[in-house]
Amino acid sequence: MRKKIDCRDYPSETNCTLVIAGEEEEVVRAASEHAVSVHGHTDSPELREQIRSSLKNEMPQHA
Repeated sequence: MRKKIDCRDYPSETNCTLVIAGEEEEVVRAASEHAVSVHGHTDSPELREQIRSSLKNEMPQHA
């Protein structure tokens, strides 16, 4: 099952609206890079685990 994370679920000063979806490892990698480059977080195992625990299942868009 594909996973997703949506910045709108985590209010920020930039009002970010990015949604990242894909296989779990892809989403964790992309979301952590985004969190560092856009939101000023520090990349760490703790950040990646927090992202991983926040992932939601993506609802299929097509059959």
